[in-house]
Amino acid sequence: MRRGLRFVPLALLLAVVLELAVFVGVGRALGFGAAVLLVFAASLLGLVLLRREGMRAWRGFRAAAAAGQPPGGQVTDGLVGLAGALLLAVPGLVSGLVGLLVLVPPVRRLARAGVRRATERRVSSMVAGDLFGPRTVRVRQGAPQPTPQPEQPVVVDGGRAIEGEIVEPRP
Repeated sequence: MRRGLRFVPLALLLAVVLELAVFVGVGRALGFGAAVLLVFAASLLGLVLLRREGMRAWRGFRAAAAAGQPPGGQVTDGLVGLAGALLLAVPGLVSGLVGLLVLVPPVRRLARAGVRRATERRVSSMVAGDLFGPRTVRVRQGAPQPTPQPEQPVVVDGGRAIEGEIVEPRP
């Protein structure tokens, strides 16, 4: 996991450069005031949606817990919604566009499925079962694999190996 984290500063730097380049491009096309207004409106919308998505996620989690169902689906949907709203709330045109796309239902379903798969890979199967309920497992039919034979014990006696028998050391 640490290997992937070393690229985070570079990714953040590239995101900032991309945001500035897009802002300058939109500023030249629409005017500086319109670009600032667009960023401000997107951030305001993101803050409103952040509150709404947070409350929606909390209600979904509580309803699943009260019904005795695994809360993983509601939690995952809530996390995706919160991530989209947070991206929209962060000042920037590219992050706002990505956040808005994440909130669109078909893209949201894809993101939710991706988050679920990533979670199932990173936690134990018992925790994944508690979060998401019973899981479907795909079994592939193939040629039977030979079962490994137990190895014979090897005992070293005075520098020589004796296979297949256990020898007590000589006094």
